[in-house]
Amino acid sequence: MSDIRQAAASELIFSLEARPPLGQTVVAALQHMAAIFVGIVTPAIVISGALGFDTAMKAYLVSMSLLVSGVATFIQVRKIGPIGSGLLSIQGTSFTFVSTIIAIGFWAKGNGATQEEMMAAIVGTTLIMSVVEMIFSRFIPFLQKIITPLVSGIVVLLIGVNLIFVGIRDAGGGAWLLANKPDLYANPTNLMLAGIVLVAIVIFNRSRNKWLRMGSIFLGMMVGYIVAAAMGMVNFGAIGQMSIVTPPIPFRYGISIAWPYVIPMGLLFLITTVESIGDLTATSMISAQPVEGTLYMDRLAGGVLGDGINSAIASVFNSFPNTTFSQNNGVIQMTGVASRYVGYFIAGFLALFGLFPIVGGVFSVIPASVIGGAMLVMSGTIAAAGIRIISTSTINRRGVLIIAISLSLGIGVVFRPEIMNYFSPFFKSMFSSPITTGGLTAILLNIVLPRDLASQKVSSDPGKDVMGQQEV
Repeated sequence: MSDIRQAAASELIFSLEARPPLGQTVVAALQHMAAIFVGIVTPAIVISGALGFDTAMKAYLVSMSLLVSGVATFIQVRKIGPIGSGLLSIQGTSFTFVSTIIAIGFWAKGNGATQEEMMAAIVGTTLIMSVVEMIFSRFIPFLQKIITPLVSGIVVLLIGVNLIFVGIRDAGGGAWLLANKPDLYANPTNLMLAGIVLVAIVIFNRSRNKWLRMGSIFLGMMVGYIVAAAMGMVNFGAIGQMSIVTPPIPFRYGISIAWPYVIPMGLLFLITTVESIGDLTATSMISAQPVEGTLYMDRLAGGVLGDGINSAIASVFNSFPNTTFSQNNGVIQMTGVASRYVGYFIAGFLALFGLFPIVGGVFSVIPASVIGGAMLVMSGTIAAAGIRIISTSTINRRGVLIIAISLSLGIGVVFRPEIMNYFSPFFKSMFSSPITTGGLTAILLNIVLPRDLASQKVSSDPGKDVMGQQEV
């Protein structure tokens, strides 16, 4: 056993296969829930707000996000045949796909789609492209040579930059207010709420109490939520009209495919494959498990395959792609509990919360400006994670060239979308995304530009999250 694994083993109270007493199991599971809850439900809230979904649909999507995360976590932890890692690896809705999903929704809306038809296009496109991650789970060593830290860092940076546009728009009151009542957009009340949330998150994040730091996003949003409710800006009446139980109905809104977004979606599944490799490596290390050899590679392959299959399951049940969450690694380190037995309770809690619409309802009526204040922190954190990943590579002339061209093209199509005016509607839709344009450019340049022998350096921390996992 390496020194790192020995150190990790010495910190563990309950190892991977241990079964803690029931009381300690429940407490550990609830600690994980506190770390992941907001990260799971926020993508559905952001997407619903950006696309103007009504309260009922927004609450349903939040419920399905929780339910699917519970099912997906069980699959990862249990390891069913070749599917799953067998580690205490928690699954949740991925932020990586948010901006592209929003783009699909606007594309469908531009073609006259209803909110149900927008969701049909989203789940259909994510469903067929989830196969990409399943396929690449069989070729992990090859994939790591193509999607280097330099490439993945650029993509993560572009994801963060793209989400900043969503965050700043919500901070002013949201897409609906901007489109329908522009004279009220960015009024002092909305900006104040966003500012309160942002300041609260910073205060909690800088606290010396580790639990306050871990829950800083959730607590900051709750502060904004309470202030908004006190000001009469929260419509709690909509919650009382919801049913007692939320039935999971496969393809409730139908299924279709947004063809211009097939390649962009496939690219994101490729990137999240590498993201999951980093998370699973970190989980293995802090759980005192091997980070090399046959068992390690088997867990990586099973975990990535589980990611792809769980994303397909999410599409079937009207939710969004799932991925491994890295913040749970911090909970394992702090609690000393790496037992995957705890994962069964986490999965059960998530599924239970997903079945009762009151949970989704409470979050579905959060004002857009409250979400925007939190999004500014979260999207900025994603961008910063991308910069951190890039910094693990030696930035020589070749690296600078890849970064410069990828960022210029990726961010350029956002600043000046008119540059795509002479493209066909199909290619215009596909390459209007900075993630697609910049990401494909980075991958292509990384393949074709001559490489110096010492052009890349390996991170000194073998457990470092390769993607700087952006879930919050």
